[in-house]
Amino acid sequence: MSYFQRDKRYIKNINIAFLVIPMILLPLLFEWYFHIKEVAFFITYHDEILIANIFYIVLVRFALLDSAIYIFSRSKHHFHVALMQVVLLYFEVTIVTIVYYAVVFNIFDVFTLFHLNSEFTPQNLQTIHEHSFITSMYISAVTFTTLGSGDWIPQTLNAMMAVISEVILGVIQGGVFVAIIIYAHQNKDIVK
Repeated sequence: MSYFQRDKRYIKNINIAFLVIPMILLPLLFEWYFHIKEVAFFITYHDEILIANIFYIVLVRFALLDSAIYIFSRSKHHFHVALMQVVLLYFEVTIVTIVYYAVVFNIFDVFTLFHLNSEFTPQNLQTIHEHSFITSMYISAVTFTTLGSGDWIPQTLNAMMAVISEVILGVIQGGVFVAIIIYAHQNKDIVK
């Protein structure tokens, strides 16, 4: 466990962190170069590469969050189990809530509940209709985060009520999450 102690870590202060954090972009530079040189490969594995990029940034964001907690914490230890558990718990609650609403939208036919207020090519529109659960996930995620891009408009009163309830849950959860992080950072007993 000595690896988790402050004097054993490579990133020991904020100045080094500002130099290290941009390095998460390096894989994208290699990918971009490879994209130019191997066009056929990228066309063939386009979807798989996109999914790999999504998983990469999610994992890196958790590592960056842990590093930020380490740098700004008063604790002498690097890894703050209790605080990371809170973050992971809120991440899980967010995902479960978004999936819950997506399943509800999908069960009650997302294309009956919502109207698409955008123009797509017939091929893209057919793909959207074939993947109604992904469409439901998109609508749920945009609603929960209160992004509200406006491309999907509720068509029924029940859909409007569902959107209102999901927006309220998203706003409340964001505020509670920030409050818990602040409380945990100020309370040494929680971050140790």
